[in-house]
Amino acid sequence: MDSKPIQFSAPIQQNGEMDAAFVDFPFSTEELFGKKGQVKIKALFDGKTEYRGSLVKMKSDCHILGLTKEIRKELGKTFGDEISVSLFEDKEERTVEIADDIIFVFNENPDAKNLFDKMSYTHKKEYIRWIEEAKKPETRENRKIKMIEMILNGKKGV
Repeated sequence: MDSKPIQFSAPIQQNGEMDAAFVDFPFSTEELFGKKGQVKIKALFDGKTEYRGSLVKMKSDCHILGLTKEIRKELGKTFGDEISVSLFEDKEERTVEIADDIIFVFNENPDAKNLFDKMSYTHKKEYIRWIEEAKKPETRENRKIKMIEMILNGKKGV
């Protein structure tokens, strides 16, 4: 990690009418990171919940940092609550852990594997999480088959 983290506090804001939340990043990404666009980060919320994501520029004056529903639930916070953020630029390569049974399916479908390998970290993570979240073995099997079909049909995510 770099020297010291960038720290700030901000109120959790609601994205329109959606159950989606974010905080404004109150600094210039250009000054801090030399970047105008997306900046990959590692963050710590309220000193206890870790998160890997990105500072992004939406239709806003400043960059924003999204807060997932899971993080809000874990922190017991909602829209309007103040949250403390400590973050670093994330320069590590982002890789997705893939279980052996999923690797096996990819080995049998090299075309799908090639397409998967070219996807963004986020899309790969989405597919793998969807399979991992299956409660029953048969659901997991069905999702692996469906994933291969979706990838071959050009779907980037679940």
